[in-house]
Amino acid sequence: MKKKTPGYWALNVVSILLAVICLGPLVWALFVSLQHEGKQIKSVLDWFTPPYTLQNYPDIIANSGVPTWLINSLIIAVLVTCLTVIFSAMAAYALAKLKFKGSNAFFLYFLLGILVPGEATIVPLFITVNNLHLIDSYAGMILPSIAGSMNLIIMVTFFRGLPDELLEAAKIDGAGEVRIFFQVALPLSKTIISTVCIFAFVGSWNNYLWPLLCAMSENLFTLPIGIPTLAGTYTVDYVVPLTASMVASLPMIIIYIIFEKQIVAGITSGAVKG
Repeated sequence: MKKKTPGYWALNVVSILLAVICLGPLVWALFVSLQHEGKQIKSVLDWFTPPYTLQNYPDIIANSGVPTWLINSLIIAVLVTCLTVIFSAMAAYALAKLKFKGSNAFFLYFLLGILVPGEATIVPLFITVNNLHLIDSYAGMILPSIAGSMNLIIMVTFFRGLPDELLEAAKIDGAGEVRIFFQVALPLSKTIISTVCIFAFVGSWNNYLWPLLCAMSENLFTLPIGIPTLAGTYTVDYVVPLTASMVASLPMIIIYIIFEKQIVAGITSGAVKG
């Protein structure tokens, strides 16, 4: 049995502390969501003391827009993820494997896009979407989110690592570029596609600024912009907003439990090279 070194124990202690720091707010939110609304809080410990109630959850589902916002968030996040993977993969394959004039310039252009913060493009983006009459629509909230430089660069880097000999062998067998892309390149890209799916889904799910500007009617709100509207204007009561936040967290928790292996493999892809 391998001897445990001081570094091993130090790493475990640091990992446990980081886990406590990350889980602390989630545990606090869970306990707050189980409290009676309007409960007097004199100290931090009062948030964790009984009596508890589960009535907040059916109340928030039945008497608020949370179910609608949840459905909107799911629809937008799923569509953004699917479209991002499709278009990023096709563009990345073209830049990595199809030699054409200006391909390096195109790649540099997308690479420079990482340096531009999203907030800097929000005004021209709003003007463009407004001129296309897509404000306050699903299309207006989805389309601007599918063209991300980071996802494209990740996939270009991966496709460049695919052996050219493998693609040439497919061409010798009579396969065209479209068939090579769908039947050779994509099946070999499951890990990197998982990575892009994670980034795209989480980014869309947590997106706040663009939905705030694009969604004018409450029936198009997503969870990040809908939940703050539940907070009182003149009083501070955390029970209702945090109950809504716990409901909003359930899909992400379920997705993580189901796809844990794919998520870990996607995040760590490229970290270890054989």
